[in-house]
Amino acid sequence: MIHVKVAASEQERQDAFSVRKMVFVEEQGVPLTLELDEHDDTAAHFIVYSADRPIGAGRIREIGEGFGKVERVCVLQEFRGQHLGNLIMHSLEEHAAQTGMRKILLNAQAYAVPFYEKLGYIVTSPEFMDADIPHRAMEKVISQ
Repeated sequence: MIHVKVAASEQERQDAFSVRKMVFVEEQGVPLTLELDEHDDTAAHFIVYSADRPIGAGRIREIGEGFGKVERVCVLQEFRGQHLGNLIMHSLEEHAAQTGMRKILLNAQAYAVPFYEKLGYIVTSPEFMDADIPHRAMEKVISQ
């Protein structure tokens, strides 16, 4: 059974970090020092589990009055194409609305822009490099 939840324990946070390390550090070559950062202490972390195995992750943090930033959304390679990214984003947006956020910002890897556009995000920047990977800033106004 596949389900998503907010990390409520240190083990669940570590589960989210393990998925992020596999996708961003091992698969994409992002340095671990960039992947795990100071925002991990204050962000809300979400994990997708298949039974007890962590297979997807994402985080959201408040960056100002009514503004949230979604980061580190990822799914293990063998589980891609099963709409788990949609599941993560829906959960992150629901959390944002429940905690009073009115707008979500994110920096999407360039190849993922169409995924986020299908979810109602709009591009707000030209392409830029982050961790040697092309990105575009995006945002979405959410309803309360």
